[in-house]
Amino acid sequence: MSNQVWLSQLQQQRSLAVIRAPKLELGLEMALAVADGGMKLIEITWNSDRAGELITHLRSKLPECTIGTGTLFNVQQLQEAIAVGAQFLFTPHVDPAMIQAAVAQDIPIIPGALTPTEIIMAWSYGASCVKVFPVQAVGGASYIKSLQAPLGHIPLIPTGGVTLENAQELIQAGAVAVGLSGELFPKHLVIERNWQAIAQLASELLQNLAEAGLSRGF
Repeated sequence: MSNQVWLSQLQQQRSLAVIRAPKLELGLEMALAVADGGMKLIEITWNSDRAGELITHLRSKLPECTIGTGTLFNVQQLQEAIAVGAQFLFTPHVDPAMIQAAVAQDIPIIPGALTPTEIIMAWSYGASCVKVFPVQAVGGASYIKSLQAPLGHIPLIPTGGVTLENAQELIQAGAVAVGLSGELFPKHLVIERNWQAIAQLASELLQNLAEAGLSRGF
């Protein structure tokens, strides 16, 4: 998938569901729930139970969605993720070798960075966009907004502390999209297997972010 297609999907969706599943069956249900709520960008963390198998299964089960992975630490993991069908790749850090390996295979890679120096480095190596993590630890939306003047040309995806309440503010501050994990999957709802309620959370998130995008003139 080209970076152009990937960025277009981000601009349409404005959000990614990040699933860290202790059991494959649970990960499948979580993904189906947010997809039912309208979300089309789903990340399965590589440290999930049988992540590769889950990604392959979801590619088949949810053809309308784009399924990727994250929490990749080295080139070997990255190559394994691509082999099982991951369509985008998140890393918690900036690794030139990983970025170059993904670019060579035309798979969007989104390295994690925090400082302006790290963000610019990731971009210069060929990242499709950059994950700003953990965004709430450094000021949330105000930090994203402060990066816009010097780095407005670099698409940023804040994660780490993104909530249903502040997601809209982060988009309005300049983020291309946001990544949510625990906030989309409250523990009590997962324990109760209340997938309808989780689908509703996903639907509400998309509606709020669509409104935020309109307010920015998208």
